[in-house]
Amino acid sequence: MRKISYLLLATLFLGTTGCDTLNEVAKAVVESSTGGVPTSLEMSGGLKEALNNGVRFAVNTLGKEGGYYNDPLVKIPFPQEAEFAAKALRDIGLGKLVDDFEKLINEGAEEGAKEALGIFGNAVKAMTFADVQSILLGDNKAATRYFQEKTTDQLFQTFSPKIETALDKVNATKVWSDITTKYNAIPFTKKKVETDLVRYATEKAMQGLFMKVAEEELKIRQNVSARGTSLLQKVFGYADQQKAGN
Repeated sequence: MRKISYLLLATLFLGTTGCDTLNEVAKAVVESSTGGVPTSLEMSGGLKEALNNGVRFAVNTLGKEGGYYNDPLVKIPFPQEAEFAAKALRDIGLGKLVDDFEKLINEGAEEGAKEALGIFGNAVKAMTFADVQSILLGDNKAATRYFQEKTTDQLFQTFSPKIETALDKVNATKVWSDITTKYNAIPFTKKKVETDLVRYATEKAMQGLFMKVAEEELKIRQNVSARGTSLLQKVFGYADQQKAGN
């Protein structure tokens, strides 16, 4: 029906315009209906739609039960700088304490991850058209870098108290206190554990979040089937053509 309407419009122009003008009208009709160069409004709308979808998926994935703990790529391990303490505790039969703590700290991150959606959403809303162009025609991590630049400080400020509350809620803070107290009490230990648990968990949780956002960005850039709407197909198809021509 839309194509018929376009043809009728072109026919109406036939009696009042020259051939050159008619050809221009016909060309515009074809580009509008089949793709062509997206307008600035379409570029902004398409990119923001893609980023909002990707961020929502990343946050929902990590915010569900087991979102961090069951994913080897983002699972938060026992603090590396205190790994010597974990080994020592296992050596004296307290390995379950270490394992329980690792699970609890990931549960805390899963609780805190839910707070990130609004922050990312505000960063998307604040994008200028220059930002849109730079990201759309940039490399496969252009959007992720934009988010890191625009949201890291706010994520940390907002995430940190939420992580702390979440860690308290799932008892991870107490378990960590038990671990450090028991380890530091082992006779002849030369190196004491003084890891800032909240900072450690917050930074690791943010790293995992940006990693998931990067995965979603790569998916829509490289996988045509991930572009689920005509707007996304038009905008990212145009970006593909522009980058292929450079």
